[in-house]
Amino acid sequence: MDEKFANLPFQPADILLPRSRDLGNWSVVACDQYTSQPEYWARVAQRVGQEPSTLHMILPESSLEGPDVDQDIAEINLNMAKYLRHDVFQEYPNSLIYVERTLASGAVRRGLVGAVDLEDYDYEPGSTTAIRATEGTVMSRIPPRVKVRKNAPIELPHTMLLVDDPELEVIAPLAEETGGMEKLYDFTLMEGGGRVRGYRLTRRQMDRVADTLRRLGEGSPMLFAVGDGNHSLATAKECYEQQKRYVSPQKAKTLPARYTLVELVALQDESLEFEPIHRVVFGVDPGQLLRDFRAAVAAGNLSGGRSGEHAIHYVSTQGEDFVRVPDPAAHLPVGTLQIFLDDWLARRPQARVDYIHGSHVARSLATSRQDTVAFLLPPMEKRELFPTVIYDGALPRKTFSMGEAHDKRYYLEARKIR
Repeated sequence: MDEKFANLPFQPADILLPRSRDLGNWSVVACDQYTSQPEYWARVAQRVGQEPSTLHMILPESSLEGPDVDQDIAEINLNMAKYLRHDVFQEYPNSLIYVERTLASGAVRRGLVGAVDLEDYDYEPGSTTAIRATEGTVMSRIPPRVKVRKNAPIELPHTMLLVDDPELEVIAPLAEETGGMEKLYDFTLMEGGGRVRGYRLTRRQMDRVADTLRRLGEGSPMLFAVGDGNHSLATAKECYEQQKRYVSPQKAKTLPARYTLVELVALQDESLEFEPIHRVVFGVDPGQLLRDFRAAVAAGNLSGGRSGEHAIHYVSTQGEDFVRVPDPAAHLPVGTLQIFLDDWLARRPQARVDYIHGSHVARSLATSRQDTVAFLLPPMEKRELFPTVIYDGALPRKTFSMGEAHDKRYYLEARKIR
């Protein structure tokens, strides 16, 4: 452990990067994107072919319940071992990497790649740890992800943590200091992902980051909120807890699985925009679903005394309109909708819901299929995030997304976890 970062939940790590500088095919978008667009992943697979790529070390969520999932996971682990054995990676010990991601819009998102201590994170409701989930964890989503990770020799992160940094003191100053850093990568991401550059921090810069984080954490009940990758971080936590059961408390302190790579981003970063995550329900009679929704409203099942109204926008081949819910029980419209959908879908196993980034994608799916309804949700204000999580707990799952699908974190850095 780096002594300067002692007792901080975020710290340097031994980070792996590919030796190749031709990284356009190496880096692919987070596995939980484009789940209802298999043609995206087919296109990426055709482009990458058999070249070394993170594609060969991750399992897209659209394949998690596929008939060959066990074989896919075994192949992923073999590819990881092969890349380690064939010296595909170069290791940068005790490092933090400053990342500049130029998004498709031209905005630049600034981040810092390092490791978090999973002892400082808990996804359970009522958590008081320094790192907290921002959405409710769906426990049924953890076991299939654990299967992918539990025997993997390395990890590839797509989790993004947010730090409440009103004066932009942690990461932003690094933008003016890249001339004195070692540049590690600079390339264009595939499929409209923009461009990414990475620089290794100097010792002096790492010390300043540690001092600033320590000061921000003084007196604060929560230092970091999970921005993207809630379930990935929960999976890392579960795998660590499983390993702890078989070793002594002293040995547990040194387990590589105790830590996991993340990218840290300031909540106040100007490039950071909270986008809503829309709900698209497949395998239904749209008319019946909407009649049942309105009936639930009329019966008062979604009301709870809050003043105002939630207007839930829907789209189907039959048209579009709003379901209006007066005096809602939930704080946000997404909560109102989720209360209804959770109950309605539990009694209809033939139906399924997907969580879609981008209203144009959700609308296209709903207007091209007779058995589909899209619910288009408004964005939440990012300034509401930390106070809401501190005082009310986790938000409804899939409440917000930091940008659209092509703006998500791409896999690039890695770390040994065994």
